[in-house]
Amino acid sequence: MNEMTVEGILISMMSEHRILLLKEVAGDRHLPIWIGQYEADAIVIGLRNTAVPRPLTHDLLANVLADLGATVSHIEVHTLEHDTFYSYIVLRVADELLRVDARPSDAVALAVRINAPIFVSDAVLERAGITVDADLSDEEDGALSAFRDFVNTMNLDDLTLP
Repeated sequence: MNEMTVEGILISMMSEHRILLLKEVAGDRHLPIWIGQYEADAIVIGLRNTAVPRPLTHDLLANVLADLGATVSHIEVHTLEHDTFYSYIVLRVADELLRVDARPSDAVALAVRINAPIFVSDAVLERAGITVDADLSDEEDGALSAFRDFVNTMNLDDLTLP
């Protein structure tokens, strides 16, 4: 597993697409994950520690876990199948670890609220990780063309960073 940080949320003004961009802590790889607008907003609210008058969904989840005596050990993005990422919220309940299936966007939205570490499996990073400004083979270049096309249509003034 590779520890990651949230590098930012990329926002396109031409569409409703958002990309959660994770960056490897001990390396140069990034992992772009397509997410929805509301999930992106939830992550940004958590990153900025924005005060809200009432708990939002991810705040509620954090509160419920705390009230039940469970802690979030970490988040794992473990699988990529058919262009869909799969993740777990790994809970410590008493002396046991419990893996709860979650969308990566929801897992990260929770993680940024409670400062839980985020990990990505070697297999996922090998398959979908990118290195910014690296020389790419023709095969890698072709695999990234859809991502590159999306990024090239974005206005970088709209980049939201933590």
